[in-house]
Amino acid sequence: MVKVFEGKEFNSLLALLTNHAKELHELERYNNLISILWNRCHNPVTFYVDGAETTLLPNQITTYTYLHVLKFPKDTPELTSFNFNREFYCIIDHDQEVSCNGILFFGSSNQHIIDLVEEEIEKFEMLFHVFVDEFSTRDNIQEEMLRMLLKRLIIKVTRIAKKQIIQSEMEDSQIDLIRKFNVLVEQNYKLKHQVSDYAELLFKSPKTLSNLFSKFSNSTPLQIIQERIILEGKRLLLYTDKSVKEIAYELGFEDAGSFHKVFKRLIKQTPLEFKQQMRSEKASVQ
Repeated sequence: MVKVFEGKEFNSLLALLTNHAKELHELERYNNLISILWNRCHNPVTFYVDGAETTLLPNQITTYTYLHVLKFPKDTPELTSFNFNREFYCIIDHDQEVSCNGILFFGSSNQHIIDLVEEEIEKFEMLFHVFVDEFSTRDNIQEEMLRMLLKRLIIKVTRIAKKQIIQSEMEDSQIDLIRKFNVLVEQNYKLKHQVSDYAELLFKSPKTLSNLFSKFSNSTPLQIIQERIILEGKRLLLYTDKSVKEIAYELGFEDAGSFHKVFKRLIKQTPLEFKQQMRSEKASVQ
């Protein structure tokens, strides 16, 4: 099932797909889409994100932005998705409304997978059917109604994500600081490689950030910065013909050796070894 709302004036888009892998081509003329993927079927759904295998179990949700490259096998089971562009709803401009950036979107290099518990599944199914009904209602307030539903969906997923990802004893101000750090890394990782750079932007000390992240995850602020840099390096290795030297320069390293050192420490392979392995794996699948 494909349900699409297109705003002609600003080229805005909201689309609901119930078989994402097979129906995504319907949206190919739109760029920079943000997606919420929900496995509503009874089987696991496996696909590839930036070359890495990802599996969504039944009633799990994850999110992706236009920064990710997703590949789906031909036999991918049905996967429900909500897809929208900035013209329909800008999650950056409206972050105060939904507080999702740095958690659901534009966060760490590892995308979060959210589990829907039994009591939430029914609520999400009800919301899904309200979406379907509203897509069929053509009037002058349809766009605003769909935008309100999307906002509700994002808020609900964000609330669950905060409970599952962030320790409950953390204060809202601490959660907000983590979100801001993640967003700043997304915006500046090519230019700013040190924790002190982000501490300065946040008017905090590097030690404050390190202590805070020790409560949030097993990753330090420096690891989060470097993982985001290397994620982009992997994308450039996989999807462009740029040399290691060119990639190193694009990512803000003074020389290829510095990039090589960080890449090998995190990935346990050199950039060229990684590229060759991924190409051989792709060839074997084909």
